[in-house]
Amino acid sequence: MNNMFCFQCQETCGNSGCTMTGVCGKTATTADAMDRLIQRLKVIALNRKVSHELAIFIAKSLFMTVTNTNFSERSIVSQLRKSEKLTGIASFDAPLGVHSDGDEDVVSLREFATYALKGIAAYMVHADELDFKDESLDDFLFSALRKISESKNTADLLELIEESGAAAVKAMALLDEANTGTFGTPEKTVVKTYPGTRSGILISGHDLKDLYELLIQTEGKNIDIYTHGEMLPAHAYLLFKKFPHFYGHYGSAWHHQNVEFAAFNGPILLTSNCITPVQESYSKRIFTTGCCYYPNVPHIEDRERGSMKDFSPLIELAVKLPPPMSIDKSKLLTGFGHGQLTEYLDNIVENIRNGSIKRFIVMAGCDGRQKKREYYTDVASLLPPDTIILTAGCAKYRYNRLPLGEINGIPRIIDAGQCNDSYSLAVFVLKLKEALGEEDINKLPISFDIAWYEQKAVAVLLALLSLGFKNIRLGPTLPAFLSERITRILEKNYKLKSISTPHEDIISMLKGK
Repeated sequence: MNNMFCFQCQETCGNSGCTMTGVCGKTATTADAMDRLIQRLKVIALNRKVSHELAIFIAKSLFMTVTNTNFSERSIVSQLRKSEKLTGIASFDAPLGVHSDGDEDVVSLREFATYALKGIAAYMVHADELDFKDESLDDFLFSALRKISESKNTADLLELIEESGAAAVKAMALLDEANTGTFGTPEKTVVKTYPGTRSGILISGHDLKDLYELLIQTEGKNIDIYTHGEMLPAHAYLLFKKFPHFYGHYGSAWHHQNVEFAAFNGPILLTSNCITPVQESYSKRIFTTGCCYYPNVPHIEDRERGSMKDFSPLIELAVKLPPPMSIDKSKLLTGFGHGQLTEYLDNIVENIRNGSIKRFIVMAGCDGRQKKREYYTDVASLLPPDTIILTAGCAKYRYNRLPLGEINGIPRIIDAGQCNDSYSLAVFVLKLKEALGEEDINKLPISFDIAWYEQKAVAVLLALLSLGFKNIRLGPTLPAFLSERITRILEKNYKLKSISTPHEDIISMLKGK
């Protein structure tokens, strides 16, 4: 009998499932607590009426189970206890764990929908922190959990997968509205990666409100603030540009924390998913907040409505520590949300029509540790000079330091932002379709070569499928949670395919295949 079973991320053991402990570092007991928490969320959905308060509780609980978000069994059990008080009919049961049904296709679709919900929930939580909500998403969380609990009909569950894609589009649009409405429209921005001479605080994850409050609380304290990982795009928002101590970016993708956090020297704040097992070299300097927890790591508690989180422990520590070590001297380009891309639209259309731009390759998504992910660096390096890469998420760290240049003033690597900002790329493509007078979105000179790792990427994939995009390549592997039959259905209905070799895929993509 397995100690656990989890196959929700791309790096799951043997592309089959983690059964003793997670490749991510999650223990079997923590995995069990997460399974029981998700079961209790299903019971809430089955027994309680929809309310925004309950929906956000469900969303935060789901977010806590996203890969590399929460390694603390204690915090998961605490959330489980809270959920038990909200279930209503305590004796009512719901499916527990991955293998709650013997039909592999039912298991596949239930888990597919559950992982999409986790991604949608993460975006809902970030938007809610900025006081933005969409009640139709609250309704969807409840209805989806009910269908996951009750249905064993593959046709119904396939319909739920389609509905999840439409909900993911709404969630991404909501968070886009929340971020731009609060912090301003991002603009093209060059970000330095070399450190200054003052002590610093490093912030990683995705939560822009945490960054904003940290910047306010460190004004005039002789401390510089640096971003890490998916926080890079924050430098492009107009409101953040007003803080002179918002210094630059440090490091690269999430899985290099063991080296980069050690070299930073100052306090580190993890605001959401993408924390890895904490190393001794920085264990006394790292803090978590939000849905992110790690055993024996100090946690900055949630803010009360109308007040700020208290980041004084980081600030008090930062002034005692030396500045960061230099690990990079490059500059990174970001800020190409749909607002900025719209300003480039006429130039892009002209260059498509005169033949200077032959094709766009969307290489959004996630980075990860596997050597096979070098595929994405190789693709970017080998693409012909009349192609442009559109990216979002941490996948960009595989190639965003490559000197690929420009095409008539248009950068050959266009970074739209965080994983949620794949929405900006979709908006741009829809505008490009209109500008070129093309009826079929799949006739545009655009190919998709997506890297995935965790559950927000699952939601993004379903969002793209919902918008009508086909011929999407997905790698480094197809999800382990897809059964053989469900994989065939996705291949038939959406022409979803796995990556092969850089040379073969480039040839096919340039032909529109």
